Amino acid sequence: FTGSRGVGKTSTARILAKALNCEQGPSPAPCNRCTLCEEITQGISLDVLEIDGASNRGIDEIRTLRENVKFKPARGRYRIYIIDEVHMLTGEAFNALLKTLEEPPAHVKFIFATTEAHRVPMTILSRCQRFNFRRIPAEEIANKLREVAKGEQIQITDQTLYRIARSAQGSLRDAESLLDQLASFSGGEVKESDLTFSLGLAESGTFFSLLESLKDRNAKGVLHQVAEVSEQGKDLIQFSRTLLEGFRNLLVLSIGGDQERLIEGPDEDLKQLRVLQAGFSREELLFSLTLLQQLVRDIRWSETPRFLIEACLLKI
Repeated sequence: FTGSRGVGKTSTARILAKALNCEQGPSPAPCNRCTLCEEITQGISLDVLEIDGASNRGIDEIRTLRENVKFKPARGRYRIYIIDEVHMLTGEAFNALLKTLEEPPAHVKFIFATTEAHRVPMTILSRCQRFNFRRIPAEEIANKLREVAKGEQIQITDQTLYRIARSAQGSLRDAESLLDQLASFSGGEVKESDLTFSLGLAESGTFFSLLESLKDRNAKGVLHQVAEVSEQGKDLIQFSRTLLEGFRNLLVLSIGGDQERLIEGPDEDLKQLRVLQAGFSREELLFSLTLLQQLVRDIRWSETPRFLIEACLLKI
């Protein structure tokens, strides 16, 4: 199983282990009620062993594993090894594992999970069935977070849910962790200000005010808003990326048609973007994107990020 972090590789591996060992199976829909399924859920199954590839990456650990695969499963049909972050194994460890993968005992299944499949040797990959996990769209993450918030009686707006989903960059686990952190210190009512404070982000209203100033060629307003963001201690690198994404969204809207589905965010933000888009020509948007791309590249290494943002926005 390969894909970016937090998209469900290890969770799917556990579900597959249940499907293979369930008392009602093997079945694509394990019952989740039998003793074997419950043991896998609780992480105490003797037949499903989860191994962290980063902590057990040496040849000695793999030799021990090779010795253990000979033993029959304690209760289930299969003895299943889930190796997380398998790309962390050393070259010698992979070589030691190769023979077992070529001729595995009938009662053994291996499930590998990795975020960096290109680091796994081809000799290993060629002996595996590979599944590529996609990043989860922000809208799906927001819908899932809405379910969680409702179940946990957390009050939160759609706009804040979308901002959490977008900040997670396709990782449902990161999004759920962030929602959990915000709920724990906000007393059950999560506001956008809680999120921006936690991540060091500027509020969405600041971004739209800045776009309004750029549209009106109001240089004083631009400098005032950048100063406000900087003095509040916001993350200026993240702020520059937000500007880049915002101008990209304006460019997508300028193309017309059904391109709005390519923009991730709540309907309220989309309405404001539609209004502002009319104030920029296609050429102005492309020019602005070029400048902002250069800004995002340069700002990471700059000791004066505020000055770079000011200069970039004044050019725009």
